[in-house]
Amino acid sequence: MTTQFNESQVLALIPARGGSKSIPLKNLASLGGKPLLSYVIDGGKSCLAITKIVCSTDHDEIAEYCSSRDVEVFPRPADLSGDDTPVADVMRHVIEKIAQEEGAAPSFIALLQPTSPFLLPEHIEECVKALRGDESADSAQTITQVFHNAHAFNQRVFEGGRVSFRFKKERQLAYNKQRKPHFFLFGNLVVSRARALLSGMDAFGENSLGVEIDRSYALDIDGPDDLDYANYLVDKSLIKLVDAEEL
Repeated sequence: MTTQFNESQVLALIPARGGSKSIPLKNLASLGGKPLLSYVIDGGKSCLAITKIVCSTDHDEIAEYCSSRDVEVFPRPADLSGDDTPVADVMRHVIEKIAQEEGAAPSFIALLQPTSPFLLPEHIEECVKALRGDESADSAQTITQVFHNAHAFNQRVFEGGRVSFRFKKERQLAYNKQRKPHFFLFGNLVVSRARALLSGMDAFGENSLGVEIDRSYALDIDGPDDLDYANYLVDKSLIKLVDAEEL
């Protein structure tokens, strides 16, 4: 059966499993006095480009919180709830279910990951705009420039008690900051074209556009130290936030 796509639809999908080894039930951990999950909900709800926002979860508390925020819940099957489950498989599951229930799938899927809480509506809007403007692209993603000390040409290999540069030849040509090429890390968001996902590609596809954002907004909450730093940024008002409930 051929999937029909609705070109006007931009789905915001929040993947939020209950399992987390680094921080128990991390998606509901407190950040600035609110559940971590609430930040991407606010970002999605405040974005004019988003036409629908849903959460894929396997946990009752997460589902209950999302429902309280008027976010539609898609129960996640057990075979898509493992630590090693590719997020693209979760995205495909939701796309296919929507297509089955509504007769057509949204053309664009914005992946709002709770562990990237400092998501602004303009980040989403700029990615959607970039992707709509380039039919050859499979996705658009936010990126942020790698800070100098973490640059690939500064990275070391440690083997047998000895330290050496990982990219020795490249470093010889770019030994100072000014000579090094600009490298980038993932920011906080990817917007994927549904057709690319259903063809078997991952969330980024083979041709991805970039939207550069400030490094602070690219913070990824992996462990307790990251959560502490995020709370510091919020407590000191060092980062711009949105609250959809106040709009």
